[in-house]
Amino acid sequence: MGLVLLRHTKPDIADGICYGSTDLKPGAKFTSEADAALKILPWKADQILSSPLLRCARLADHISAAHDTASTFHSGLKEMDFGVWEGLRWDNVPIDELNQWANDLLHARPHGGESVHQMQQRALSVLEAEDAWRNDTATLVVTHAGIIRAVLDHAGVRDAWVTQTPYGGGWMISADKTVTALG
Repeated sequence: MGLVLLRHTKPDIADGICYGSTDLKPGAKFTSEADAALKILPWKADQILSSPLLRCARLADHISAAHDTASTFHSGLKEMDFGVWEGLRWDNVPIDELNQWANDLLHARPHGGESVHQMQQRALSVLEAEDAWRNDTATLVVTHAGIIRAVLDHAGVRDAWVTQTPYGGGWMISADKTVTALG
């Protein structure tokens, strides 16, 4: 079986805004985007884990109904808390702060929120506690781009921290640790 990491659909916010842990509802095209996300799944999920933020929870509930499988929501699967950057346009974030973050991506916290390492550890802790890596279970994780990168990095994917995952797209990590893009 394996693990599928699925990114939420497009949220109701303008492009170019840093919104990490901000709770946003899904955008106007939610239903068609959720139906498209459902179609890329390689199997019926035995277990659905999700961030509780609305943009993920709504998608998890949509898939839950289609798969007749309950969703379990974990705050550890939320996107990174970007502190004072939350709600700013990315091009308005001070360049010296962005440079500080780029120079120590895993540990720098120039925004006052959490570090990438802290985010990764809390997400991996949830997956471990839920036994999401079991080979005999089809586990779906509905979450955010940052969490997806963190899990891909843990799985040994080269350049995981710059990997792009489209809204409603995802990645499958099979039992033999093969990673495949979905959508």
